[in-house]
Amino acid sequence: MRIVKLASFLAPKLLPLAALALLAGCATPPPASDAEALAEFRATNDPLEPFNRAMYATHTVIDTVALRPVAQGYRAVLPQPVRTGVRNMLQNIRTPIVLVNDMLQGQPRRAGDTLGRFVLNTTIGLGGLFDVANDHFGVPYHNEDFGQTLASWGVGSGPYLFIPVLGPSNARDLTGFGVDVATQPLTWFGQGLAVDIIAGSVAGLTVVDLRESYLDTLDEVTRTSLDPYATIRSASRQSRAAAIQNNDAAARAALRPAGSR
Repeated sequence: MRIVKLASFLAPKLLPLAALALLAGCATPPPASDAEALAEFRATNDPLEPFNRAMYATHTVIDTVALRPVAQGYRAVLPQPVRTGVRNMLQNIRTPIVLVNDMLQGQPRRAGDTLGRFVLNTTIGLGGLFDVANDHFGVPYHNEDFGQTLASWGVGSGPYLFIPVLGPSNARDLTGFGVDVATQPLTWFGQGLAVDIIAGSVAGLTVVDLRESYLDTLDEVTRTSLDPYATIRSASRQSRAAAIQNNDAAARAALRPAGSR
């Protein structure tokens, strides 16, 4: 029953991926005689740019109408310590995904850190509300996902994709997203209304928390960039490349506006 439930959840996400992969294979690069255009085509790896820009425009409407106002209200209503507690809890809930990918990447030290963080924060940190592992033991949070695991195995990224609500991605990372959903224990353990409410609440809080964390960054990009789509594409790819190399500080820095700290 859970397998059927999982399949029905993933199908709407993976079928568009298959269609996009087919479209990407049909994308035509500029002629070899136009060296500058060809170099840009290869550097951006965005053969679906017209489609992606249309998806970005769709996302912008959703963001303007719903995501950004909700994130602003979330920030206005809840003080920083409460928002930090929510973020800590969401990171703790995601620990199984991080741990599995640490191990799949052959990173025993990082896997040990992840497991130690989970034990400390779940017990002393009251279910993850407090990041005891970082604040008192100097073990910071790091993120891993199956897209990063595929990259560590040598799988290419495929073309750049922009997915409304999900944001910047590529064929490899979108596939990894589906696997991460399958890895999340909430997908498998328990059933019924209560479990659905918990899973839905976690998903909703994750979206709101992530959008709130990028409020200032995206506002700055919108205000100062001549082409926000290209700026976001460049920043997200730099951040992703750093994350794949386990350079967590550089991954975060790539997503901050120029001149910020």
